[in-house]
Amino acid sequence: MKEKTQAQLASLTQTRDTLVKLRTSLKNKVNNILSAHGINLKKEALSSEKKLNEVLGMKFDPMVKIELEVIVEEIRSLNEKIARLEKAIAAEGSKREGHKNLTSIKGIGPWSGSILLAVIGDIHDFQDEGKLAAYFGIVPRVSNSNEREHSGRITKRGSKLGRTALVQCALIAQRYSPYLKRYYEKIKARRGTGKAIIALARKLLGIIYRTLKNKWVFEDFPNFVLAETA
Repeated sequence: MKEKTQAQLASLTQTRDTLVKLRTSLKNKVNNILSAHGINLKKEALSSEKKLNEVLGMKFDPMVKIELEVIVEEIRSLNEKIARLEKAIAAEGSKREGHKNLTSIKGIGPWSGSILLAVIGDIHDFQDEGKLAAYFGIVPRVSNSNEREHSGRITKRGSKLGRTALVQCALIAQRYSPYLKRYYEKIKARRGTGKAIIALARKLLGIIYRTLKNKWVFEDFPNFVLAETA
């Protein structure tokens, strides 16, 4: 059980995730409408206020026009609400024990660090990093048949939000860390991009576990140099 503030932070992140999914659904609806009229935008185009204004300035039949206006209004409203939640999560997350430690890892920012802490809670609840990996749902699913054990895809149990944040952080971290980059490229060459991403996330989670457990603060994460005060 998470303590009160930790549970509230976790709830905020879940609400933010719900609103982000709703916003994505509305953006997809706008893209579908535009596509039906021969206008194709990049998936991320509607993230900018400039592009939303361009959509509103396009010439359409009255019913299409009003539908787009209503949807764009909702997207803008969600943008504001999501920003408020993100500000609150980042502010509260920065007060949590372990936040400074996590954000010293190149690839984990204040926002993603807050999400990971909200999902993990107390690191001492996990006996080892394998238990933490199982909690995040990034361990292989195992089945038994004819007294033989088979490992398949990851279980995807636990927090999808935490798993998504972890994967995003891992992909950023490998850009800066030669160690993680080599590991990622090696797995990618042997087993493909998808499995390499999961393996990379699992590797970063191990670093996160040891960082929180040992209260490490990195002075130079790419070269794995700890600050003297860690």
